[in-house]
Amino acid sequence: MIAPIADAAGTVKFKSLTKKQLAHFEQRLLEERRRVVKELGSYSEAFGATPQNADGDLSSYSFHMADQGTDAMEREKAFLFASQEGRFLWHIDEALRRLYRTPETFGRCHNCGQAIALDRLDALPHARYCFACKQQEEDGKR
Repeated sequence: MIAPIADAAGTVKFKSLTKKQLAHFEQRLLEERRRVVKELGSYSEAFGATPQNADGDLSSYSFHMADQGTDAMEREKAFLFASQEGRFLWHIDEALRRLYRTPETFGRCHNCGQAIALDRLDALPHARYCFACKQQEEDGKR
């Protein structure tokens, strides 16, 4: 956890992450970004491929109605997974922007301003909220 420091006026400030810690979180975010981009690439291939293309049939129609339903379900499932990964990519990119623009505030909760635990940041380097604020947010959604 990042320890609070009081200045001469008694104002409590939080010590920023060290350069080594920031480099570690940058590396973790970049690794996650590469993984997600690769995953999204595999989904784009799935959207373009059809069973008819695979077996050389020039017809774009499935041979049987049940096959059409299965094809539609698989395309929809791939789309849902791709959109979930796209949202995750957005969160990673936002975390990288925060890290590059204001490294002194990276690792601080957007709600209360307290330091986010290093264990939480290591598990979720794109985290914007400390555990307590995230818990409150999730309890409020229920």
